[in-house]
Amino acid sequence: MTKGSLDVTPLAMLSRPVCGIRGRTLIVNLPGSVKGSHECLEIIVPSLPHAVDLLRDSLAEVDLTHRRLGSPARSEFSTQQGGVSPGRGNARSTTRRGLEEQNLSNRPPVPHQSHHHTTPAGSLFQRDHSLVDVSRVPHRSRTSPFPMLPVDQALCTVLNNAFLLPTESINYRTALGRVLSTDVFAEDPLPPFRASIKDGYAVISTDHPGVRLVIGESVAGGRATISLQPGQVVRVSTGAPIPPGSDAVVQVEDTELVEATSDGLEEISVRINAVVSAGIDIRPVGFDIQRGEKILPKGCILGPAELGLLAATGVVQTTAHRLPLVAVLSTGSELVDPGESIHTYQIRDSNRTTILSLLQSHGFPTIDGGIVPDNPDAIMKALRENLVGADVIITSGGVSMSEKDLLKNVLEQDLGATIHFARVYMKPGKPTTFATMEVRGAKKLLFGLPGNPVSAIVTANVFVIPCLRKMTGHPRPRHTVIQCRVGADVHLDPRPEFHRVILQWPSIDDPYPIATSTGSQISSRLLSMLSANALLLLPPKTEHKTIVKRNEIVDCMVLGPI
Repeated sequence: MTKGSLDVTPLAMLSRPVCGIRGRTLIVNLPGSVKGSHECLEIIVPSLPHAVDLLRDSLAEVDLTHRRLGSPARSEFSTQQGGVSPGRGNARSTTRRGLEEQNLSNRPPVPHQSHHHTTPAGSLFQRDHSLVDVSRVPHRSRTSPFPMLPVDQALCTVLNNAFLLPTESINYRTALGRVLSTDVFAEDPLPPFRASIKDGYAVISTDHPGVRLVIGESVAGGRATISLQPGQVVRVSTGAPIPPGSDAVVQVEDTELVEATSDGLEEISVRINAVVSAGIDIRPVGFDIQRGEKILPKGCILGPAELGLLAATGVVQTTAHRLPLVAVLSTGSELVDPGESIHTYQIRDSNRTTILSLLQSHGFPTIDGGIVPDNPDAIMKALRENLVGADVIITSGGVSMSEKDLLKNVLEQDLGATIHFARVYMKPGKPTTFATMEVRGAKKLLFGLPGNPVSAIVTANVFVIPCLRKMTGHPRPRHTVIQCRVGADVHLDPRPEFHRVILQWPSIDDPYPIATSTGSQISSRLLSMLSANALLLLPPKTEHKTIVKRNEIVDCMVLGPI
């Protein structure tokens, strides 16, 4: 701006135009004169879109601009510097950092909410090695720095951070289970013509009962071109167009044949035995749905009936929030793929299959992120590779207190993520971890689920599924909770327990289903999830209550068909 001003007049050296940024705001101080401000604004306007792209970390647009100017292409990821804002990651471009360093004013400190670390300057996503130090095993932390959150508070934290994804146009044929992002209005009326409700004869209501001449027929899918005159009728079938001149239908049961053609193939005349009023057994145009009428509201979940309604009214394209793309990884050096043979120190990875299947059963697209060993470099690489395309990342394992539980350290030290919680007051699932960060201007959600198979599937149901539902605009993202009878005595745990059960109604007269335990509830026993369609929501043990007796009524979270 200064150079351009000097090209206009040497007197520009007397003014002090200033440009800088604060947070994500570009601040430009123009000269005081009208002429000078106009000239300077014209000089900087061509660069403003690029400056805004840098501030927003819109790297695709930045790369395009650089290529147009002949500059080397930018990195796929942005780099980071400084503290992490609450609820956001801290991905920033190198060029943006350069601009920030030119800012002459001091920034106020960013208030820290949740648990996050300052990420050092440099190329975060281009670094080959993790910053996590694994050498000081004896001096590792032996107590968690994270507070223990109640389940509902943890779930509220997840839902508060879940964001609506952009909308997209979808065809009604592939829209089952999607959530509308806008109201839908009928393209055409239903029915689009006057239609007969019954099989019978289209008549003129002012004609009295008696013999009538049959002048033709009208069938569903045909055109009604014959116009009725007094004393005439037209044979009609259910759903057929009503011919002009007719204002009522007499059902076939209220008629009798008077005369037919000699070959017996056609009716010549019939006797009408019923008195009818105008409009009887006729559906007028738009009787069910008027043209332009709102047929489905925003937030509606598209099931079979809703899709049939779209088809009936000619709405073949509508809009919905995009489905979140979810990457699923298993961590653990002891894991091998299910198809491989195992050694005595290895186990087959089941969590990835279970979680991927759970997500797919709810209609969410997935990425199989594979198995990641207990190595900070490998964990950092796997996370940043999947952060490019996925909206949500789910890992299992590596979130407890072992020296090999490295996920939280990698999230904080290498990725600059905000960890919102890492301990939940529940059984199973105590070390469940939830974090957020920003990559290329886009918010990412990360779930670190426990490695025990039952813990992983329970916490995926409790936290992940409601989160993904909310991201699609689902009006009721949480699971349905009902009351049930306990089928046998259950001993309570010091923590609130999500006890796997099978719900069944033994009698149609009982308003409560019976909850039958799936057996031993140890968190490593995947057999306890077989056939389970619900989770008993058991309270923690107290001095006064240590057991839930058979036939007691308790709350139950429904996971599948009952």
